[in-house]
Amino acid sequence: MCQLLGMNCNTPTDVTFSFAGFAQRGGRTDHHADGWGIAFFEGAGLRHFVDHQPACDSPVAELIRRYPIKSRHVVAHIRKATQGEIALENCHPFVRELWGRYWVFAHNGDLKDFQPRLHASFRPVGNTDSERAFCWLMQEIAKSHAGVPSVEELTLTLRELTPVIAKHGCFNFMLSNGTALWAHCSTNLFYVERKHPFAHAQLKDEDMSIDFARHTSADDRIAVVVTAPLTVNETWTAFAPGELKVFVDGAALS
Repeated sequence: MCQLLGMNCNTPTDVTFSFAGFAQRGGRTDHHADGWGIAFFEGAGLRHFVDHQPACDSPVAELIRRYPIKSRHVVAHIRKATQGEIALENCHPFVRELWGRYWVFAHNGDLKDFQPRLHASFRPVGNTDSERAFCWLMQEIAKSHAGVPSVEELTLTLRELTPVIAKHGCFNFMLSNGTALWAHCSTNLFYVERKHPFAHAQLKDEDMSIDFARHTSADDRIAVVVTAPLTVNETWTAFAPGELKVFVDGAALS
């Protein structure tokens, strides 16, 4: 199946180090070679890049590795197709607008017989189970709230909605609206919180290391969520199956 990467921070931070290792799993150190994508929130704006080529040798991925875009909220995905052909419209993360802000979603898993009734506001462009799930979530979130809900309110709503989809199969996902990062685990998700005192880290999939202490301040806080740990010398915490966590300002709230 696919792999997910999310980053949530209290100050704009570049994801170059983590993405360098993550991208190698898109066809070089792993078999997820059916496309990839990444989205960066910047204030009310969003930078969104997708490519149906393998991430390990995509020219667009090379741009991201060399261009230190700074963001407080990042969602990335490398794809192993289970439903839907290898095509640009089927590459995650998917983006929709609701209440005048962008929402970004990426999914790892395979949902069987999930064909929800969707109204005109949220319809899939491609033909993946993932985009259908995102459209249904957005539809139901819009029904449940009159405007942008608080982080706490949306967390409660997602805890009600997620099991409806998860009963159809594996539903690891990440969702962000530029305020927080929500992550749900069906099978495999891990996270690490990087904070003072920052240490040295070595990537698992790339011969690359970094001394975070040289690139951060004492007040910085960064949470990274991923399908499988990216580094060999950091302590990654596993999600429990069925667990939904929300990250705000680089820390797990639940």
